[in-house]
Amino acid sequence: MSDAPVHSELAELRLRVPPSVGAVLLEAAELGFLGSMPIPDQVDHALGFAFCVESERSEPPESMVDLGSGGGLPGLVLAACWTDARVVLIDSSERRSIFLESAVDRLFRGDRARVSVERARAEDFARGTERRGEFEVVTARSFGSPAVTAECAAPLLKMAGALVVSEPPDSDSLERWPAAGLAELGLMSGASVRFDGRFNFQMVDKRGPTPDRYPRRIGVPTKRPLF
Repeated sequence: MSDAPVHSELAELRLRVPPSVGAVLLEAAELGFLGSMPIPDQVDHALGFAFCVESERSEPPESMVDLGSGGGLPGLVLAACWTDARVVLIDSSERRSIFLESAVDRLFRGDRARVSVERARAEDFARGTERRGEFEVVTARSFGSPAVTAECAAPLLKMAGALVVSEPPDSDSLERWPAAGLAELGLMSGASVRFDGRFNFQMVDKRGPTPDRYPRRIGVPTKRPLF
C-alpha cells in the first residue's frame, strides 16, 4: 500500500469494505485472476469507482453492472460499499464465473437477488431487450478499448446513468472518448477524475437513446470499432 497520506474520502470508503473482501481477492490473485498490484492497493483502486459515482450523485446507485469482472474488481468491492444496490457481475470465463459465484455466496450470504453473476459475453448480455436501460451505473476496469466498452455499456444504461472506466495514466480523454463516436451511442464524455493522487477514471454519461443495432454481435465491436 502507498505510504502517502490517506485522503479523507478514501479513509471513509475503506470503512465500508469488510476484511472478508480482501481475503476473497487474495484467493483471486492466487488463482491468477488479478494483476500484480498489492491487494490493498487494488481495493483502493476499486473504491475510486465509488468515489466517482458518489461525487456525481447525492446517494449510491440502486443498480450497477460490472463488465469483465474477472477476479471481482471492482464489482465485489462496490457490492460491499453499496449495500442496497443490485449488482450484476459479468464475465465470459466459466472458471472465473464459478469463482465469483462462490465469492458472492461467502461475502453476501448467497443473496443472488442483490448480487448476481452472469457468465456471458457483454455483447450478448447487452443485446437482451430485458436488460436495456436497466442500470444506473456500468463499471469497466480492464474490459476493452474505449470504443468497445462504450458500445457494450451504452444499451445497459438508464437515461442519465453513468459509465465509469479505469484509465491509463496521463491519457488524453478527448482522444480516447471522442464526442462524435459517443454521440452515436447516446453518450457524452463527462468528468475525468484522479482519485487519491494515484488512479485515473473517465466518466461517460447517458444523454440520449442508444440505437437498437448496438451492441453489434460478438467480436464486431472489436473488429470494427466505432471510433
